[in-house]
Amino acid sequence: MWQAPEFWQRSGLVSDVLAPLGWAYDALGALRRRFATPYRCAVPVICVGNIVAGGAGKTPVVLSLALWLQDKGKRPHILSRGYGGALPGPLRVDPAAHSADQVGDEPLLLAAAAPTWIGSDRIASAKAAIAAGAELLLLDDGFQNPALHYDLALIVIDGGYGLGNGRVMPAGPLREAASAALARASAVVVIGESSKRLRLDGPPCLSARLAPRDAADLVGRRIFAFAGIGRPAKFIATLQELGATVTGTRSFADHHRFTESELAALDAAARARDALLVTTEKDWVRLPPRWREAIRALKVELSWDDPAARDRLLAPLVEARHG
Repeated sequence: MWQAPEFWQRSGLVSDVLAPLGWAYDALGALRRRFATPYRCAVPVICVGNIVAGGAGKTPVVLSLALWLQDKGKRPHILSRGYGGALPGPLRVDPAAHSADQVGDEPLLLAAAAPTWIGSDRIASAKAAIAAGAELLLLDDGFQNPALHYDLALIVIDGGYGLGNGRVMPAGPLREAASAALARASAVVVIGESSKRLRLDGPPCLSARLAPRDAADLVGRRIFAFAGIGRPAKFIATLQELGATVTGTRSFADHHRFTESELAALDAAARARDALLVTTEKDWVRLPPRWREAIRALKVELSWDDPAARDRLLAPLVEARHG
């Protein structure tokens, strides 16, 4: 599975050499979007995407928006590509029947909050969701995909990582030039403390942070932490800020499928330190069932610094008649 290279965080020789490939990649993406004819759905569409490869916090944002919309009396459905899942779409995710191997890890978390559909064909997934009663669609990722027309587009950025070295893949972590992405975005959501290197010009900027949920029992507890997410360091930092005593850690690539031998080794390492084995909620849903009782999942939720600003941004879509 994929893991971001270190040189993406700063400029240097490797990045300089790869820069022309980044320019070509960016140009091809721009051409694709320019000549595409996005499908306009009969219901409002909110895209929650990012411009940096790897984990930025899109899924917690989507979960938070889904709950907010439900509180407003709307019936949102979530669309996901279903990365890492073997089943084709469009398919509605059933947390009680599907596994991460079948539908991907993030869709399982999303489906616990709102009806969630997987499928690489966004138009087909959108039509299926609308036929099933969706009053509004939330896209988890897909900002660079021109298949659907977006009524609102949010870019999520990890404040600590920022935009890396500011270059487009493979020279840097960007999926497209930041200036072009910001010009298309309705707003930016920065999660966590912002890096001094992060300079955003254009759309409104909302700030939020990930806060542990139901984790009082971990305060002061000796733990051994492991994670297979885009940026495991964020998970470790959250545990330390919570007040847990982190006795050891191990990081894996994003969406890593844990083997029995790996889990046995992790369990042995935790036992040797008299520590509790803890992972992220996204990693936990990928664990074999027999390991889930032995491993603690740290749950987090998004906390908006200015909920009123979020409400003002979303209110027009809730109040307006569509189609």
